[in-house]
Amino acid sequence: MEVEAKVVTVHIIAALVAAFLSFLLSTGAISGVGTNEALATLVGLVILYLSGQLSEKLFGKEEVGGFKGWLWSGIVPFLLFWYMLWTMFMNLL
Repeated sequence: MEVEAKVVTVHIIAALVAAFLSFLLSTGAISGVGTNEALATLVGLVILYLSGQLSEKLFGKEEVGGFKGWLWSGIVPFLLFWYMLWTMFMNLL
């Protein structure tokens, strides 16, 4: 598989995890936090950053393509899948 496809795969898996955690935080399923959409968004952005760092360590910064490569192979797929899956989880409730 090409490096771009691997980076996209890492970010889509991270988006699934971020969407589920965002769902839990925004619905109040975690006791003591309440319904907190701002914290849910912050958790998603932190997971995005961590998945980008993981991709650079796994595949090398030059192979990923720096920020431009991470933008199109990591950030865009992550944001699309994160928002889509978060919305799907919310509608299942």
